[in-house]
Amino acid sequence: MATRAAVTIDKIDKIPPRERILAAAAELFYRHGIRAVGVDTIAEAAATNKMTLYRHFDSKDELVAEYLRQAASREAASWERLRAQHPGDALGQLRAWLKNMSGHVVNRDERGCPLVNAAVELPEKEHPARRVIEQCKCATRERVIALCRAAGLNEPELLADELNLMLEGARVTAQSMGVDGLAARLKRMSEALIAAHSPK
Repeated sequence: MATRAAVTIDKIDKIPPRERILAAAAELFYRHGIRAVGVDTIAEAAATNKMTLYRHFDSKDELVAEYLRQAASREAASWERLRAQHPGDALGQLRAWLKNMSGHVVNRDERGCPLVNAAVELPEKEHPARRVIEQCKCATRERVIALCRAAGLNEPELLADELNLMLEGARVTAQSMGVDGLAARLKRMSEALIAAHSPK
């Protein structure tokens, strides 16, 4: 597998080794898959060595878990941005979340959710990354339920599950069949689901 340094040579000295390793691992895991990338490849891309990598992470599994913790932190931060952009407007936040997620789904530079990709690759329940994945996905579900409830929509748990299932299915569709017309269909489908759960 061809690799490239995750950071430019002139910036290497300014970035601590742990951050370089995480940045390189994140890029490689996301683009090539967790199982396909070894620690030698990560160390090379981070302009360091295996000894330094293992000084910061006890194992590759721990590095994977930290990579996913960072992805989960970015997701949590995006929820805070939505709240700030639509203060006191649960339905506005819900629609903004759906629009944001749709943008990720149809972005040709992306290859799905890093947490879902990892879940597919790491079926072992005892893997340290599994807890990170499950906690993040459960937190997202709870946030969507809370927004649906605050917006006065009927059966908020069911609606949250329908919206999540729609988006997860769209991610797979984008990878297997392409993204042409997918954004418009996602908007129509999400609005139809919201309307179906709106008080009559």
